[in-house]
Amino acid sequence: MRWPVIIAVITLLFVGPLAEAQGDRALVSGFLDAVPAHELVPGAQRYGEVRDDLPIVEALGAEGPLGYVFLTSDFVTTTGYSGKPIHVLMGVNGDAVITGVRLVEHAEPIVLIGIPDAKIQAVTEKYSGLDLRVEAEAQGNGHELDIVSGATVTIMVIDDSIVRSGLRVARALGLGGLQAEQRHSGPLRRLRTPPNPVPTTNWQTLAGDGSLRSLRLDVGQINRAFELNADQRAAGRPESGEAGDTFIEMQLALLSDPEIGRALLGDQEFANLQDWLAAGEHAILVLGRGRYSFKGSGYVRGGIFDRIQLIQGDRSVRFFDKQHRRLGRLAADDAPEFTELDLFRIPADSGFDATEPFRLQLLVQRSVGAIDKAFTTFDLGYKLPERFTERTSPSPASAASGTALDSDPQQLSHLWQRIWKQKRFSVVLLLVAIVLLTLVFFFQMQLTRSERFTYWFRIGFLTFTLVVIGWYANAQLSVVNVLTLFAALTSDFSWSAFLMDPLIFILWFSVAASILFWGRGVFCGWLCPFGALQELTNKLARLFRVPQITVPWGLHERLWPIKYMIFLGLFGLSLYSLELAERYAEVEPFKTAIILKFQRSWPYVSFAVALLVAGLFIERFYCRYLCPLGAALAIPARMRMFDWLKRYRMCGDPCQRCANECMVQAIHPEGHINPNECHQCLHCQVLYQSTTKCPVCIKKEAKRTKFANVDRSAVLASSA
Repeated sequence: MRWPVIIAVITLLFVGPLAEAQGDRALVSGFLDAVPAHELVPGAQRYGEVRDDLPIVEALGAEGPLGYVFLTSDFVTTTGYSGKPIHVLMGVNGDAVITGVRLVEHAEPIVLIGIPDAKIQAVTEKYSGLDLRVEAEAQGNGHELDIVSGATVTIMVIDDSIVRSGLRVARALGLGGLQAEQRHSGPLRRLRTPPNPVPTTNWQTLAGDGSLRSLRLDVGQINRAFELNADQRAAGRPESGEAGDTFIEMQLALLSDPEIGRALLGDQEFANLQDWLAAGEHAILVLGRGRYSFKGSGYVRGGIFDRIQLIQGDRSVRFFDKQHRRLGRLAADDAPEFTELDLFRIPADSGFDATEPFRLQLLVQRSVGAIDKAFTTFDLGYKLPERFTERTSPSPASAASGTALDSDPQQLSHLWQRIWKQKRFSVVLLLVAIVLLTLVFFFQMQLTRSERFTYWFRIGFLTFTLVVIGWYANAQLSVVNVLTLFAALTSDFSWSAFLMDPLIFILWFSVAASILFWGRGVFCGWLCPFGALQELTNKLARLFRVPQITVPWGLHERLWPIKYMIFLGLFGLSLYSLELAERYAEVEPFKTAIILKFQRSWPYVSFAVALLVAGLFIERFYCRYLCPLGAALAIPARMRMFDWLKRYRMCGDPCQRCANECMVQAIHPEGHINPNECHQCLHCQVLYQSTTKCPVCIKKEAKRTKFANVDRSAVLASSA
């Protein structure tokens, strides 16, 4: 029975993504069952079929269509903190008025672990009645942005996706008299071919012709803006100082033309910029000074700049720490001093057109309580001067394709492809690490000949796992992934949902492969960031002579089943409610310690710290007894095809060296290694070859020495 199961698993892993990628056309069809038609379009009784030309369905009443329903993720990028899309269903009527909005799926950790989902739902419901014609005239700023404290980025992504996808649909269908954008109906412009040599330009010239654009806000303007927001708490806490004092001054420049880039950055720094940018990418320079920072601290906590976003037409670009570089100084001699000098990279797949106008939106926040904040926004508009562009004739094909949509619906539905491109560096880095680890296990006997090398290699790899895979890339697997996969397999399975996070997908693929060869220990012992954190902190504890507790075997063996009971409890709960199971999955401290880096409320932090403290005395305490993910992986690990760990007949009888030194006590007193508990640390293989610790090797070495001495004596005697 083992081989048919193995073949089925491999077939699912390899063939499934290809079949889904070819067959899935629009994401909207997978969410319609979650919301009745009348909740999105009042009076509607049912949904129609998905249109052939656009991923839109009609909301049908007794006498015909009453409106249109679509998923924001089918039209605009909705990626949030989690790196996964935030799916929102919404309806619009023939007058281009939003009739209903419902948040149907997201994976935002900030929302899942502290902010009630009802708060986010309440914000989305306020968009009912929003007139998209007004938004078209105001370029998406015809409404007040209602921010939930603690979920700033999430709300801004939702707001952006609702307004911009709504405008695209309304223009594509001609709702409310809105016309489809004919972007290619006339002559196009492109960036000019740089002259040779590139002209030398100074700050004053760039500021005078519009190559540099500025936004200056004083204290009086900020105070008036919060007063107009009708938030009495914000208005009652005005900024201190004189009304004319500078609150923030920002300067913005597009660095696509060498004349601008060299003038501001200098030749060397501009060359470095070209090396940083990939084909089709652009960069902007943002300068700031004053009492308010346009960067904030969001990029430190979560890797995202939550105070600025670039907006061009129906597109928006948010910047992550990977798209950011600091600039030491400006090259222009006549440039004023700034306290913040930063470069931001615009991805090629964002649809950004350097020849078209765009704006940088600044979010200004004000504390109105212990944790609550109020918000208002300001725009810094920009258009590259025409002297940096040149005209070009459009092709017949492009002239005929002028709708608001960027591409066909099938391309729009595959958001995961964009995310894989954006994270290609992290993907390559993780793949290299996995290939290296695979080679280690295939050649484990050669590696473990040196105890010193094996020890430091393991310390280095665990550090990489914790810092890079965990804290940097947030690629921590969870039992929630297992529950979600099972729920998807028993309902409407879609590979797109699992492909949205490339690092998690690759890790799960590697886990599936390693389970067949070695069992669950490869992930638990080497690729789990929280496991690495436990082991590294225990190493430090040993360095400071913290006493280690050896759990008596009888008790230790009876504590093993706890993690299996936790997993089965979560699994049973997921059959009733996956959302409820995800909340109880907080028994895993992974979100607290790895994803959010301990930036949570004190009960969660206390729980994670308590587990780490226990691990100082009992190595990998959580992994041994409480981890439901380890239990979930141990069950299919029984399918493994090989036993790679070598043993001698006398292991366990009488020698107990390996059992006494096993970090998780996975070796039974009789010498048998329990594969369900083994973490594949390879220490037992070091001992297996040790000529100073293993009795078998010691005897073999003694015999070799004895025979060598006898042979040497015989040689000496014969020569004498």
